[in-house]
Amino acid sequence: MAPDSVQSGRASEPRPGDGTTRRAAADVTRFHSILFEGPSPRALDTAGEEPAFFRDLNLDQIVDAITAGWRDYNLAPFFRAPLHELSAIAYRQEVMRDLESPASAEAVRLFTRRIRDSQRYLNLSGDSPFKHHGEGWFLASALLYCEAVEQVTQDLAQLPLTSRGLLAFRQYLSEYVASVSFRTLSDEAKGLGVELSAIRYTIVINGSRVTVRDYDEEADYSAAVEKTFEKFRLGAVKDYRVEFKRAGMNHVEAQVLERVARLNPDTFRALEEFCAEHAGYPDEAIITFCHEVQFYFAYLGYLEPLRRAGLRFCYPQLSDRRKEVSVQDAFDLALAAKLVREQGTVVPNSFFLRDPERIFVVSGPNQGGKTTFARMFGQLHYLASLGCLVPGTETRLFLFDRLFTHFEREEDITNLRGKLEDDLVRIRQILERATSNSIVVLNEILASTTLRDAIYLGKRLIGRISQLDLLCVCVTFLDELASFNEKTVSLVGTVDPGNPAVRTYRLERRPADGLAYALAIAEKHRVTYAQLKERIKA
Repeated sequence: MAPDSVQSGRASEPRPGDGTTRRAAADVTRFHSILFEGPSPRALDTAGEEPAFFRDLNLDQIVDAITAGWRDYNLAPFFRAPLHELSAIAYRQEVMRDLESPASAEAVRLFTRRIRDSQRYLNLSGDSPFKHHGEGWFLASALLYCEAVEQVTQDLAQLPLTSRGLLAFRQYLSEYVASVSFRTLSDEAKGLGVELSAIRYTIVINGSRVTVRDYDEEADYSAAVEKTFEKFRLGAVKDYRVEFKRAGMNHVEAQVLERVARLNPDTFRALEEFCAEHAGYPDEAIITFCHEVQFYFAYLGYLEPLRRAGLRFCYPQLSDRRKEVSVQDAFDLALAAKLVREQGTVVPNSFFLRDPERIFVVSGPNQGGKTTFARMFGQLHYLASLGCLVPGTETRLFLFDRLFTHFEREEDITNLRGKLEDDLVRIRQILERATSNSIVVLNEILASTTLRDAIYLGKRLIGRISQLDLLCVCVTFLDELASFNEKTVSLVGTVDPGNPAVRTYRLERRPADGLAYALAIAEKHRVTYAQLKERIKA
């Protein structure tokens, strides 16, 4: 009665049971979530849209890459829901630290794979059109489930876990495995498995007639055939037989099984009663754990090739009060992933803000890393709010309430607004919603108006941001904003002193110098006025 194969079965997302699930968990301390200190927020179940700032910060690319191999688990909503409590973030950081241990990761990973296979078997039991076949899949599911739970309970008991999440789950499993409901499920499943494995029967095929009867010590002709041809064996040879595996059963096999059931009524009656008694046996907390823990595996898996390339990550220190920021050797995660694939070089940057500093005004040559810095600043704070490792060797960040971005957009003819008006409307919407605990990232603002008007509007904008006392990065060509007041810090993109056409992609804290190095770039590509005249004459 054991299923012949699950390889052709369609994998689906693990589904928690009902009925017996609640009865099984009633005897033990509750475990809610490996991602949240309390129960998982229900809003995540239907969260579909990504935050408005995702595209500007390239977080959409990062999340897509992280979750690419985990589509069945629908992890994207977890990566679109930042946390707003320091303790909640610490809870995730602790779990991720534990799962960075190879032994812990392997134990949990093996457990979740087995539970997932168990859920596949359970799905097959419901999909089978043949009663006894479906009951067989149900028993196989229960057996694998019990084996997986018992094994991971033993494995976790031997590991030096430190996180609140995994310690609570270990305690939950210990009590759950010892509960009457689980012991009943496990003992009955194993007993039925032994009974079904002991059944022997004979199939007699005569033309189109198939007879099923009890096994009565008939000769095993397959063994006899092998013995006859044994003398022709010439050492080890390649096996050319094609292994045919399937999860389904055809009508002939179903009829054979039906007759086997008639020959063994007590065993199959017990199987039917087992399936009815334990319908919905999977424990909801365990199924939820197996789903949520993939968040950590997906993120750590995304970082693995970057770490192999020598890039470093750390657990950020967060504060919800002090707005001082300090970051060592950070980089744009999306850009780094692209450069590693292309075997390029990732250039890290370090920066800090000290009271009363709040605003980075970033200027310097085009293509010098200004926008990359702005994206990096937003990425660091957002990934930290998820409880994840962030790029860098040491980071102290601020736990924001909201994150806003204003990047250049193509003119939208449907809103009947000009480019400048549209920029101002979008900026006003940000300022109306932002609080002193928000973060705002502005990139190349007010580029669609005259220099005089841009300076006037830019100063008004920086003044308003200063009043709000929020953290901000402002990438601009307006050097006048870099020394607006004591809250602004000037960051300038640098070039190679020996060759101004070469960008270093490093930013320094120093006064804005107004140098765009456009002439150096024009000379590099031979498009200066003199070079063009010479080429035209030639």
